[in-house]
Amino acid sequence: MAKKKKLNIAIQGIASSFHEIAAQTYFDQPIETIECLSFHRLCESLKTGEADYAVMAIENSIAGSILPNYFLLQEYHFSIIGELYLPIHMHLLALPGVKLSDITSIESHPMAIRQCAEFLYALKGVEIRESDDTALSAKRVKELKLKNTAAIANEYAAKKYGLQILEKRIETHKKNFTRFLILTKRSNEKKESNKASLYFEVANEVGSLADALMSFKSNSINLTKIQSIPIIGRPSEYSIHIDVEWKRRKNYDDAMHQVLRQVKNLNVLGEYKKAKIEYK
Repeated sequence: MAKKKKLNIAIQGIASSFHEIAAQTYFDQPIETIECLSFHRLCESLKTGEADYAVMAIENSIAGSILPNYFLLQEYHFSIIGELYLPIHMHLLALPGVKLSDITSIESHPMAIRQCAEFLYALKGVEIRESDDTALSAKRVKELKLKNTAAIANEYAAKKYGLQILEKRIETHKKNFTRFLILTKRSNEKKESNKASLYFEVANEVGSLADALMSFKSNSINLTKIQSIPIIGRPSEYSIHIDVEWKRRKNYDDAMHQVLRQVKNLNVLGEYKKAKIEYK
């Protein structure tokens, strides 16, 4: 029996990053990850065909939405074919033998820093530095033998780079999740769906947004997310990104027919199956 060809999956970050864990969790066949140190590079990897799919973080339950990624979704017109909610546990990592009192700087990805703000604000005389990736910060501490620097990353990074965990679970809220989107260029992939992500523009008039949203309500469509994004070059005008869920496909189709008459530039980013959130 022939082996399944490995899928090439673009991730933001390097091996042992949360993006890699998300990719391994979502795909049920062997994968090869393509490491990208920025979300723009991730999108380019998918656009050029270097990657079959991309895994992109879009929001965190503590730090909120990753707004630049909404602009990337609009720019690249990829299709969302799935989502994943990954439990996020943050640890403070350092070289073996180093004590917390030895640490003068802590570095990690900006979103990780925001998720651990309460712990970090309580520290005195410690510089907080932003990096491109949580796992990359851990790797840097190891390779440069930084005895005065700690990294915020996960336990996989600790094991991979031989670091000790100085402080466990330093995220501000213990039920901490990041939502990841699964992206592809193949918009013709058809899967069972009960959730959609879309964006549109409305007239700058009283009630125009409310009217559009009421069309979903009147068709029993649950609105689970709303995010406004400025339209570049058009001050005070916004694209409205929403996520909706339905129990009956006909309700969604009817709602979309109504909304089409109420908004401008409606774009469906993807229709996919709603992910479960499992607490750990």
